[in-house]
Formats: sequence, structure tokens, C-alpha cells
Amino acid sequence: MHHLDDATRTELEAAAFRRLLKHLDDNKDVQNIDLMILADFCRNCLSKWLVNAAEEQGAELDYEAAREHVYGMPYSEWKKLYQAPATDQQLAALEARNQPKKDKA
Repeated sequence: MHHLDDATRTELEAAAFRRLLKHLDDNKDVQNIDLMILADFCRNCLSKWLVNAAEEQGAELDYEAAREHVYGMPYSEWKKLYQAPATDQQLAALEARNQPKKDKA
């Protein structure tokens, strides 16, 4: 994307982010714990990244407001409607992923 001006690149990145949010919304069965196991990020991480981006721009964005934007509804509602209890296998996989990597110094 090196041929694009900054404003166009920002617009494209914003459009891709909106598409990611829609994709996550269209796939509510994909649980946050599965995202964490496979990709080390989830919907809550995206919310935190929005809050961090706001801070970097000198703006204020409340974490719960960011989560409502990412989830498309209050998190408590999403959790009640769509979040399944974590299985023992999911918890074990997440714990294994979070273990320090032996090959990293």
C-alpha cells in the first residue's frame, strides 16, 4: 500500500476494521477463548486497542463503550446471549498457549 496517500490508507484500514467487526458479528459462534487460543487476540483485545488508539490521539474512549462498539451491543448482553462456558479442553489449550515459549530467549 505504499502508493496510497495517508488519508486513503487510513480510510482503507478503517474499512477493513469495520469488515473485521462485521465478520466477527456474523460469526458469533466463534468464541473469544478460541480466538485467544488460535490468534492471541479476541473481541476484548480489539476493544482495548481502540481505547489505546484513542489515548494516543489525545481522546478519551471508555472501555465499556469500546466493547459495545466491537460487540454491537453491551458486552453483558452479548455474553449472556452468545458466550458459551469454556470447556476443559479450551481452558487447557489457553493455558498451554500462555506458557512461556522455551525457544524464546
